Amino acid sequence: MNEVALFNIAPLVQLLLLALLLAVGPLAWVWLKNRQSQMTVRVRHLTMLVLFLTFDLVLFGAFTRLTDSGLGCPDWPGCYGHASPIGASVHIEQAQSAMPTGPVTFEKAWIEMIHRYLAMLVGVLILTLAVFSWRNDRSLWGWPSLTLFWVCVQGAFGAFTVTMKLFPLIVTLHLLGGMMLLVLLTVQLVRQRHAFEEAAARPIPVWVYGLTALTWISVLMQTGLGAWVSSNYAVLACDTYPMCQNSWWPDMNMAKAFELWRPLGQDALGQALPFQALTAIHMVHRWHAVIPALLILLVAKAWMNNGMRTQGWLLIAVLVSQFITGISNAVLGWPMLAALMHTGSAAALLLLLTWTLASTLPRKADQIAATFDRNML
Repeated sequence: MNEVALFNIAPLVQLLLLALLLAVGPLAWVWLKNRQSQMTVRVRHLTMLVLFLTFDLVLFGAFTRLTDSGLGCPDWPGCYGHASPIGASVHIEQAQSAMPTGPVTFEKAWIEMIHRYLAMLVGVLILTLAVFSWRNDRSLWGWPSLTLFWVCVQGAFGAFTVTMKLFPLIVTLHLLGGMMLLVLLTVQLVRQRHAFEEAAARPIPVWVYGLTALTWISVLMQTGLGAWVSSNYAVLACDTYPMCQNSWWPDMNMAKAFELWRPLGQDALGQALPFQALTAIHMVHRWHAVIPALLILLVAKAWMNNGMRTQGWLLIAVLVSQFITGISNAVLGWPMLAALMHTGSAAALLLLLTWTLASTLPRKADQIAATFDRNML
C-alpha cells in the first residue's frame, strides 16, 4: 500500500465521463417532470433534488467512515489508478491477502468508490445548477457561485482525506464542509422561492432572530466536536451514560485531546495517543451538548410564540432524535443505524435553523405590527 501513488490522474477522464452519465438521469427527470413550467420552476426543483442528494452524500460519507472504508482505495481520484475496483481487482486482492483485516478489501473499495461517484454526481449537478441560475436570474448569481466554489473545496478535502491517511483534522473539516454545502443549498432554495413567489421574508422579533443565529452557531460547533469524536474513533471511550468509566470525572488528557495537527492515533510528537485523550474528546462533546440543547428548546418556544408552531415542534423532535441516538452510540457499542441517524439529525438541525434564518427578517415590534396591518389591508 505504501508503493501506491497517492495522486493518480490516469482514470480522471473516465471518472468525469461517468459523472456526466450519472447526471443525465436526475437532470432528465427534473426537466421532463417540469417541461411545461417556467425555467425558474425547473431550477427550483433541481435545487431541491441537489439538496436531497447532498444530504444522502453526507450520510454515505458517514457510512464510509463507520465501515472503515476511507482507505478502501488508497489513491485518488480512482482506485489503484482505475475508474472502479473491477480494474483494480489484482491490487485489491494482493492488499487483502497481505492484511485480511486491513483497510483495503473489495467491499471497502466499492464503498469508497460509490462515495466518490456520488460526490462527482453532486458536483456536476451543482455546476449545472450554477449555469442555469446565472442564465435565468443574474440577481441570484451569488449563492450558486459560492456553492460551486464550496463544492470544489469539498472535493479537495475529500482528496486530502485519502492522501493524508484519515488525518483527523482533515476528516473533521470534510464533514463540516459537507454540512456547509447543505446550508448553502438551503439558502439558495429559499432565495429562489422568495424570488419566484415574489414573497417577502417573514418578519420576526430581533431577539428571536438573534437567538436562532446563536443556536445555529452552537449546533455547528457541536457538530464539529462530534466530527472530532468520530474522526478520532473516541465514541467508545465512554460506554455508559451519563457517567463515563464509572466516574463523573474520568481520567482525561485535555492537552493531547485537542492537538489538531497530528496523524490518526498519534499525538503531535508522533507518540501513540493516550486513551485519556480519547476520553477527553468524548466528554467535551457530551458537556458541550447541553448548550445547543438548551438553546434549541428556547428557540423552539420562541418560534411557537411567533406563529411558527410546526417548525418549533419539528426542531424539538429532531433534538430528541439527536439525544437518543447520541446515547445509543455510547451504550450500545456504536451501532450503524444510530450513528447514521445521529449524523442525519445534526444535518437536519442545521437545515431547520438555516431555513428559518434565510426566510425571516429581524424586525422591531412596531415594524412587525405595521407589516401585519399592511397585509390585512
